[in-house]
Amino acid sequence: MTKPIEYLPLINAFCKRALLLLCVTAVVFTSGAGADDIQIPDMGSPADAILNKTTEAQIGRAIMRDIRRSGALVEDPQITEYINDVGHRIAAQTNDGDYSFTFFVVDDPRINAFALPGGYIGVHTGLIDATRNEDELAGVLAHEIAHVTQRHIARAVHANQRQSILTTALMLGAVILGAAGGDADAVQGAIAIAQGTAAQQQINFTRSNEYEADRIGILALAEAGFDPQGMASFFEVMSRQQLGAPDTRMPEFLRTHPVTTARIAEARSRAREYLRSKSADSKNYGIAQARLRVAAFQTPEQAVEYFERRDYANQTDIERYGRAVAYQRADRHLEASRIFDDLAEGDQTVIAYYIGLGQTQLALEQYASGQAIFDQAIELFPRNVPLVIHYGEMLLQLGKAEQAHTMLLDLMNNVPPTPEQVRLIARAASEAGDEAEALYYLSEYRLMTGDLIGGVNFLRQALTLPELQEIQRIRFEARIDFIREFMTEEQLIQLQRSRPVSVSARSGS
Repeated sequence: MTKPIEYLPLINAFCKRALLLLCVTAVVFTSGAGADDIQIPDMGSPADAILNKTTEAQIGRAIMRDIRRSGALVEDPQITEYINDVGHRIAAQTNDGDYSFTFFVVDDPRINAFALPGGYIGVHTGLIDATRNEDELAGVLAHEIAHVTQRHIARAVHANQRQSILTTALMLGAVILGAAGGDADAVQGAIAIAQGTAAQQQINFTRSNEYEADRIGILALAEAGFDPQGMASFFEVMSRQQLGAPDTRMPEFLRTHPVTTARIAEARSRAREYLRSKSADSKNYGIAQARLRVAAFQTPEQAVEYFERRDYANQTDIERYGRAVAYQRADRHLEASRIFDDLAEGDQTVIAYYIGLGQTQLALEQYASGQAIFDQAIELFPRNVPLVIHYGEMLLQLGKAEQAHTMLLDLMNNVPPTPEQVRLIARAASEAGDEAEALYYLSEYRLMTGDLIGGVNFLRQALTLPELQEIQRIRFEARIDFIREFMTEEQLIQLQRSRPVSVSARSGS
């Protein structure tokens, strides 16, 4: 469950950002009438005049920063890695290189998914839980990817260019405010999602946009090796929930992606044009679902009860895995360890089994055994992100910060890290006694979360360290100069007035 956040400052900030964007493009909005039926855009699309790809990316990053700050993101590295694996597998079939996609999961039990400008695709935990198989989840991702590659947001803005700038900004804010006025006990990530989906909901994708996203998505599904019927299959699941349900209980997915009988039939018909994949769900799909289900229960005891409903002997590997994770959460590590050991013995290709076994050995104070398990896994699966992150955390617990720092740095130099992963390496560097590098990583963390002034101040603090090496001084000063180029006049003035805050890199945020 995410922590409550103050939503009014977020609303104000988002409205200012929306109004600024709209004011910048005011001349284009009020000049000339576009065609009513805009075709798929190319490099010369009129949509570029309203919202070019560079601006799209900037907006997407800004909204993403707000979602991160809200605490709504699911930071489980195994789930993040899985959703990105599936998403990139599909995006590779439809993306011409114009977008660098980022897929993420939001802690929200409502069934929904959304696309932000610039290639950011969000999926609710509720949607992952509601899918019956991996093909259905892939179908949803394929649809959202198509909204991005076909530039439906930019095209819709262009189609509505006569709309009042002020009205548009106010409507964006109203959508956010409306979402924030819901049940106080609901997951607070809904506020962040309102930010992320405000543009998409306010613009209100046309029916032709939805059909086009279906068509492009189904082709990408088939070419990525998923069942092309997966999209229509999930639409049918949603449409059944819609029947007889009052509007207030309608799945969120149906509000943002209206599904009709004709649309389902069209998706079914298109899917029949491609060979149907017979592949079974991947183990990682079941593992992601199991981890989310364990986390969704309010107490560990409820999670254990859920996964003990069936006798162990009659359970699938995924059910047993969920049972072991529930035992972990309930501090029943000996029972969890036995299950992970059994699973790893039965299938040595599943990284999650090694992670679970290593973690339980650490919890049981079997330190040498736990480290040996992680070492074996690293040898089998080098630079696997969840494996390295979990192993790094274990090494820090064991007081082996230098080894953790070296391993995490190798990963960071080869795989783009998330902000939380950068903060972890900052902790490792600090505990290893490398305060200068720790402050550098904290600077990068602040930059990734949109705090340019905080990023510069961490570098300033590093420059005051007596043990700073000359090569580090040159690197840090060059980084400060680079960051300043992207600052506004107001930020530069604030930077002049501010002083580096002495924050320990061990805790620093």
